[in-house]
Amino acid sequence: MSVLRVNHGAGGYDIVIRRGALGQAGTLLQLDRQVLVVSDDGVPEQYLRTFAACCGRAETVLLPRGEKHKTLQSVELLLRRMLEKGFTRGDCVAAVGGGMIGDLAGFAAASYMRGIDFYNIPTTLLSQVDSSIGGKTGVNLDGVKNIVGAFYRPKAVLIDPDVLCTLPPRLRAEGMAEAVKMAVTSDAALLRDIERGDPYDNIEDLLYRALSIKKAVVEQDETEQGLRRLLNFGHTLGHGIEAVSAGTLYHGECVALGMLPMCAPEVRARLIPLLTRLGLPTRWEGDGEAVLRAAAHDKKRTRDGIAAVLVDEAGKGYVQTLTADQLRARMKEVWNI
Repeated sequence: MSVLRVNHGAGGYDIVIRRGALGQAGTLLQLDRQVLVVSDDGVPEQYLRTFAACCGRAETVLLPRGEKHKTLQSVELLLRRMLEKGFTRGDCVAAVGGGMIGDLAGFAAASYMRGIDFYNIPTTLLSQVDSSIGGKTGVNLDGVKNIVGAFYRPKAVLIDPDVLCTLPPRLRAEGMAEAVKMAVTSDAALLRDIERGDPYDNIEDLLYRALSIKKAVVEQDETEQGLRRLLNFGHTLGHGIEAVSAGTLYHGECVALGMLPMCAPEVRARLIPLLTRLGLPTRWEGDGEAVLRAAAHDKKRTRDGIAAVLVDEAGKGYVQTLTADQLRARMKEVWNI
């Protein structure tokens, strides 16, 4: 078992990485109370049964899968269920699922009675390696991704690598995009290791190293005033591509595409074969102007442009404000659009 401690001003929380942890949640988390278990219909039923059996009193809410359900209406449904069941400040919310479920459940926990305990139990590689920690919660509004939300820390994060065995290859690949993102911006040695072998052979080590990067960043800049923006590598154009693709591409696939225009040619020459080997897209032929319009609504927009993450040398990402014309030129260089 590996444990990472994420420290913050009010204390901290543990990220536990352990095979079989889902069935041991009752001893690893404080679940002897009323627990709102939030999941979606894409999570295997046996995972929910296993986790619910660890709770004192489990009230399970199953949402439809997909970004179109990451809405204020879904949060309202969770809040109403807690109100109906008489949840108090001594009770808690547990997210068992991917990043969408974690964001929704965490926002509901932050809002109910101005904040009750929240546990995150990510079941996809994407959420395990990235969105499970850092305290970002929220929903989409009018097609703008994650524009409504709050920073709300989990009480603990429980990661069970065994649950990844049921993930389809495409979902495993999209999670690997976020691990590559961490390596490219912050850890050249990790990038070399991913390039040289099969990253799934020692998935616990990959998770630990990728999460260690995010932990270090979050501890220094929890509310994204500066350093934490490095974690947005690939997201400036990636979110725009995701909006334009209307669900045909997964989030991690869009991040993979969004990284390429933000790299120096030497870094891009390493990334393209790596992403291809991992099963991620490297070519995009959509509407570049529509992507730029979507990027204009990005939370990282400033008065002078958009704060984008660039990488000229592996392991050394930095933030620079780019104009729409500069973003357009970068897309043209890579995809000729």
